This record gives sequence, structure tokens and C-alpha cells, in this order.
Amino acid sequence: MSPAEYERLDALGMAELVAKGDVAPIELVDLAIAQIERLNPQLNAVVFSDYDGARDRARGNLPTGPFKGVPFLLKDILGDLEGWPTRNGSRLCPPVPMPFTSTLVERFLAGGLVPIGKTNVPEFGLVGTTESKLYGPAKNPWGAEHSTGGSSGGSGAAVASGMVAVAHANDGGGSIRIPASCNGLVGLKPTRARNPLGPMLGDVMGGIVAEHVVSRSVRDTAVMLDVTAGPAPGDPYSAPAAPANWLAASQQPCPRLRIGFARTRPGGGSPLDPQAVAAVEHAARLCEDLGHHVEEASPPVTSEALFEPFIAIWASGAAMQIDGICQMTGQKPGPDNLEGLTRGLYAIGKATSAPQLWGAIFQLQQMARAVAAWHANFDIWLTPTLGAPPPRNGTFVLDSEDVETGFGAMTDYVPFTAIQNATGQPAINVPLWWTPEGLPMGTQFVGRVGEEALLLQLATQLETAQPWLDRRPPL
Repeated sequence: MSPAEYERLDALGMAELVAKGDVAPIELVDLAIAQIERLNPQLNAVVFSDYDGARDRARGNLPTGPFKGVPFLLKDILGDLEGWPTRNGSRLCPPVPMPFTSTLVERFLAGGLVPIGKTNVPEFGLVGTTESKLYGPAKNPWGAEHSTGGSSGGSGAAVASGMVAVAHANDGGGSIRIPASCNGLVGLKPTRARNPLGPMLGDVMGGIVAEHVVSRSVRDTAVMLDVTAGPAPGDPYSAPAAPANWLAASQQPCPRLRIGFARTRPGGGSPLDPQAVAAVEHAARLCEDLGHHVEEASPPVTSEALFEPFIAIWASGAAMQIDGICQMTGQKPGPDNLEGLTRGLYAIGKATSAPQLWGAIFQLQQMARAVAAWHANFDIWLTPTLGAPPPRNGTFVLDSEDVETGFGAMTDYVPFTAIQNATGQPAINVPLWWTPEGLPMGTQFVGRVGEEALLLQLATQLETAQPWLDRRPPL
């Protein structure tokens, strides 16, 4: 197989060749390694590699899962594999081997995936761009001076550039959907608790964080749920019932949907970038052409109402993690091991009282009920994924402790995605629009809790109407 043939395949396409005996897993792994070696100096997407371990695994007796033999990259946050370090993009975290494999990664392995390395992230995944002091900025394959998004920015760049066809990602405020938008990919944030967080965690920050992947095709995203979804023993709660087969569910005909779409920020405020408006209007017209009822409408939420409770939960969770690492390593948090914005969030988290934290959780729960009531009249909420095209690296001030300024700019850029982390809803980024400069500009489709299958049906319909798999960055 040539590198060009490798780049054209999605993950299931690779697995189908392995199943037929047309290509061996070791051949795919060697091709992925060659792609990483060729492209990573330009993109800084992969920050840790274990080529020998990947080759040994590929030559061994791989599980007969739907992705048998497919090369894969884990994110440097929650992508825990025994023997590999997880550094969370932070100088605070030493490069020591993890003593266990997470439940999710065990399921990736059982699906036949072959991990090769780990992808670049911002410090602790706290922001929507990937520019940590530990690893340096990841660079967008569609324009190397631009951000890959975050926090799964390294995964987004790796998949978009053709290093791998699918990569691990997770999402606490948009961290699957933001890099999917910036890199022209499919990115599904599943319903809260759809994928497990064991064995160490029950949930993260009250259920804000969700696990999954970024991919180039809808079917890869759907089949990955067949590999990973479902509760594990001891989980504090579980998602609503799932289809017997996610791929089969995603390929069912999409019913006629009632879609409300947004071309302004939640609650108003500064105008969206014209390219964000153009992207969502294009998606709305395409949905209407496919027979769906589309009108301008949005749930009764505002960015201002979300900001304070979300930051209280976000900062408290970050402070808990930082204190735990310091307790284990004997360090003290400060400028030598934490970036400025992280230090600012840490200070807020330490100053947040237990009653304030529970009050913030209560506020987000009330928001979830208001959004659920809106969805009684609309199956889908359609939004721009981002408020503007991918900015240049260095745009955001990350080394100041002024959280209001740092996160204020970030929420202007990311006005829609954190709402679904607060409410627990599934949401998917679909690549339907590129700017005149050639930068991807994704659109987001949000569904009711538990209704990922409906989102996948719609995404499959859109992928058929406007295919994107062969659209490649100009590397």
C-alpha cells in the first residue's frame, strides 16, 4: 500500500483490508509511523511515541474487533495506557509510566486498535487552543500558522493530516468539537456517561467531560461507539439505552426533523464572524433541501448565565487535580510548573466554597431542564461550532492569571459548545464549510439526551449529500 492509498482510507476501510488479508496490521502501523515522521515536524501533533511497542502489538495476536490492525493515537489527557506517561500537557506532571490502563483504552484495544503514541494538548485541557509551554503549539494542517483548536488539537491535526484515520479525543467544553471544526473532521460529543471513565474516575467535574474520538467519516464515529459505549461496574450513573448496533442505527433513513438554528450568540452580544454565519446558513439551507423543517430558533440560554457556574466547576475540578498531583509528587504549584491562566483558575478553584460549587451545579441543572423543554418543539439545534475561523496561534493570552480576560476572549471564540457539556446532551461537528482562505469552519448539530443515533443519521445524510472524505489539506 502506498502512502497516498493509506491517506485516502477511513479507519473501517483499513480494517476491511486487514480482514480480507489484503494488508497486514504491521504494514498499516509502518505507514502510520512514516506519516508521523514525515509530517509531525511541521505540525507538532504527536508528543510521545512507542513505535517498537506498536509494531510488537501489530505482529501479535490482535483482538478480532471492528478496527483490527488500525493505527491509533491516544490523547495526553485521560488516554491512560500502562507503561506510557500521561502528562496532561503540563510541566507539573512528570513523565512517569502509568501503572494502569483506563477502561476506555482497554475497550479501544479490544476493538483491535493499535496505539502508536500520544497527541498534543493544552495544559490540563483547559482552553480551546493547543499551545502549552510543555509541548509548544500544535499547527493546523490547513494553515500551519493557525490553531488546531483544543483541547484535542493534536488529535485533530493528526487525523486531518493523514497520520491516522481516527484518534482519541475528549470534551469538557467543546474539546472534541472545536478541533473537529478547526481541522475539517467529524467530532461527536456523546451523551453524558455514554463512554466510561474508569477505573479511577466515576465522572469528571460533575459529568461535564465526555470521551470519544475525532474521525474523517461518520461511520468511523458510529462504529467507535460500538467499541466503547456502555457502563462499567461501579459507574455512578449511566446514559439512556443505546441501539443494539450504532453503525446500523446511523445508517437508518433520517426522519424529517424540526431544526432550530442560530446565527447569533446565545443571549446576544457581539456579532459572530461572517464566516460563522455563512457556515450555519449553508448548513440550514442544505438541511432544508433534504426535506427538514428549518427555522431560526434557539434554547433560552445565555453565555452570561453559563459563564460563572461553569467556571466555578471548571476551576474547582482543576484545583482538585493540581492538588492531587502536587501531593503525589511533592511539588508546589507556581510559575515554574503551571501556566498563568492555569494558576488563575487554580486560585479561583481554591477560593470556591462547597456551597458555591453545589450552587453552580444546581444552576447548570436548571439550564438543562430549560433546554430540554425547548427540545419538545425541536429535534435539533443547529449552530456554528465556533464564533470565528481558526485563529492564529498566539492569539489568546494564556500566561496571565487574569481569568476573566483570558476566558472572556475564549468564550467569544467558543460561544456554543460548553452548553452541551453543562446539559449532558450529545452534539456533533460536521465539516460542511471552508472559508475563502481554505480554513475549515464546522457546524454543530445538538440533539436530545440519549439521541446520538438521530445525530448520526443526520450526519450520514449530510455526508452523502456533500461528501468531505476526499477533501485534504494542502500539505
